Amino acid sequence: MFRRPWFASVLSPRRPRNTLLRVGVGLLGLALLAVLLVFGLLIGAAMLGASLLWRARRSETSAKTASVPGAIDGEYRIVRKPALPTPIASAR
Repeated sequence: MFRRPWFASVLSPRRPRNTLLRVGVGLLGLALLAVLLVFGLLIGAAMLGASLLWRARRSETSAKTASVPGAIDGEYRIVRKPALPTPIASAR
């Protein structure tokens, strides 16, 4: 599709010919990789810390709302009657 030489020359990555510049670009790439790695680790640690804090706060609230020892707590949903009428048993 793109067979123009100017397009290929613009987008193809080339290493510099100068040795010092080549080493500098390599070190810059490693530094960028290290920054991204540390940033990802910090985000992961923040997510773990937030989940631990969430669990700790949730367990505090559930401990405060303790019910009667013999009661069973639950959440219920009201189910509507079916739309179709139920068949009436015929009298014999």
